[in-house]
Amino acid sequence: MGDKAERKPTGENMTMFQGFEWNIPADGKHWQRLIEALPKLKDLGINNVWLPPACKASSPNGNGYDIYDLYDLGEFDQKGGKATKWGTKEELMQLAKLAKDSGVGLYWDAVLNHKAAADKTEKCMVVEVDQGDRTQEVSKPYEIEGWLGFHFPGRGDKYSSQKYHWYHFSGTDFNAANGKKAIYKILGDNKGWSNSVSDEQGNADYMMFADLDYSHPEVQEDVKNWGVWITNELGLNGFRLDAVQHFSERFTNDWVENLREQCGKDIFIVGEFWTGDTKEMSDWLSKMDHKFSLYDAPLLYNFSQISTSEGADLRKVFDNSLVQMEPVNAVTVVMNHDTQPGQTVATPIEGFFKPLAYCLILLRQEGYPCPFYGDLYGVKGEHPEPPSCGGKLADMILARKLYAYGDQEDYWDNPNCIGWVRRGTWDKPFGLACVMSNAGPGELKMAVGLEHKGEKWVDLLEWETTEVTIDDEGFGLFPCPGISVSIWVNKEAEGRDKFPVKFDSNIYKE
Repeated sequence: MGDKAERKPTGENMTMFQGFEWNIPADGKHWQRLIEALPKLKDLGINNVWLPPACKASSPNGNGYDIYDLYDLGEFDQKGGKATKWGTKEELMQLAKLAKDSGVGLYWDAVLNHKAAADKTEKCMVVEVDQGDRTQEVSKPYEIEGWLGFHFPGRGDKYSSQKYHWYHFSGTDFNAANGKKAIYKILGDNKGWSNSVSDEQGNADYMMFADLDYSHPEVQEDVKNWGVWITNELGLNGFRLDAVQHFSERFTNDWVENLREQCGKDIFIVGEFWTGDTKEMSDWLSKMDHKFSLYDAPLLYNFSQISTSEGADLRKVFDNSLVQMEPVNAVTVVMNHDTQPGQTVATPIEGFFKPLAYCLILLRQEGYPCPFYGDLYGVKGEHPEPPSCGGKLADMILARKLYAYGDQEDYWDNPNCIGWVRRGTWDKPFGLACVMSNAGPGELKMAVGLEHKGEKWVDLLEWETTEVTIDDEGFGLFPCPGISVSIWVNKEAEGRDKFPVKFDSNIYKE
């Protein structure tokens, strides 16, 4: 192994945090709340925060997926006010400065597929297409009056002088002349659906609102310039790209290449490509030269299936998951804003299973885990929920930061009680043992290493109250409660005094 002075230090585990949920109150105070919360998140082990799409939306209540102006971050009086749902640009800049000073990266949720809430209507020629198969035309060409004129009167030409007209779009969904809703493919020179998208619904180019046409050079230039501008403006470390299968893969590759040339090769990009087909996701990553990561939707579906099936086989939890096939390019989640109740891809995961799922993404080698704001702080709205994991998610995140290092050895012989060991490294030597059950109480004999013989190990979550003594061969008999999980470490391990974590989940001060 060589002298310790010659060894490279073990880097801290990276953990990404989705810093919002769909139903956060539209009170303009989200940036203020994150400013207060950021030091505590950093202490837990959060390295990067995924911010919401906080460009100006169609209304002050819009979450930003109904995007109006890429260049308005809560600075201009447009669409009902200056601030976005999340707050003002001044507050956002304060958050960005604090993040930089604290060593926390910020990822921006970029909505590049479409625009909403145009400033005026414009006439154009269209043909209607089938809702279920956008390659099938269902009308003759005719003229409509679409909401396709974007002039950004509140911003003017600041940051960008580009205005948008009907010829910058490939499709829309409303004819203001007669009030008819349909999917209209816009006609004209060099127009049509992109052939560089997925084949969902025949062709996935059109998703909603006014669909941007990335074959148009002015659109390409403006959106490329925006990526560089906002990265420099806020000091961003990366982006989450919304709905990547719905807009041009060729442009997306060009956009990322330009961004990394201008702002640094380490800019992180994760795409939302929501499908249960792991091969389709892997093929997309290959076409994109693995410049990206993707959210592991297939793993999330596995979590849902196992949690809603009595006695399901835990050993199959990673079967056909992206993290199994592409471990370097998988961002692993248990919930996110897309999967909340009421959303189009709502994915039910029973509450009892969330602690197990979070341990599976946080305490293992593979994947880049992304805990969810709603699980740490609770969910608002029509389907309110308290913080998940019995309030122990903060403990699990900190356990990743302190102990989830080194070689990994799995103990997966029992379909309803599985576990694994992390052996630690030369400079993070403590390691951990994790055991979980989706049935009755369980226990597993697992080897943590001869160097630990005689040590007494305890459950960080305190759901198991016994102590485990490591025997002379380096094994321990580690129990866990029924339908639960336990995380075992040496009771004398450095950082053990930080547990149980004193984390205030009352971010709304209610």
